[in-house]
Amino acid sequence: MERLNPRVRVVWAVGALVTALVLGGIVTGVALFADTSEFPWFTPLYGVGVFLLVGVVGVVFAVLRYRVFRFEVRDDTLFLQRGVVTRVRTVVPYVRVQHVDTQRGPLERLVGLSSVVVYTAGSRGADVSIPGLTPERADELQASLRELAIESEPEDAV
Repeated sequence: MERLNPRVRVVWAVGALVTALVLGGIVTGVALFADTSEFPWFTPLYGVGVFLLVGVVGVVFAVLRYRVFRFEVRDDTLFLQRGVVTRVRTVVPYVRVQHVDTQRGPLERLVGLSSVVVYTAGSRGADVSIPGLTPERADELQASLRELAIESEPEDAV
């Protein structure tokens, strides 16, 4: 099974730190500007505490997420294993693949990574994403999945 590029940990950790910064800023703003006369113990330092707590949990979660996430292109399916708290194993039959995208967010471009998103037929939100790939590997995987989908359903494929 194939692992993700280790640089994806940076992308996930930075995302967690941005979330921690926003939450800490909200708590600090409430402590500074809201009427907290009934809660005199509520100070702006709680915003720093929220930032540190959410940031540390987010960075640890990013490292654990990297350790678990794996995928494999099999003969007739795409297999993914992921999840820190709840382990999820997803099998996507190529016959269900509608289309395959590659995408690169600003942070992914900065560290030289890309993602592949596989959209499947069926219920709403039935798509899977494989983050943390080099752009070359993402393009190669997209082409490979496209060919496998065409082979599995020659009359109605991607």
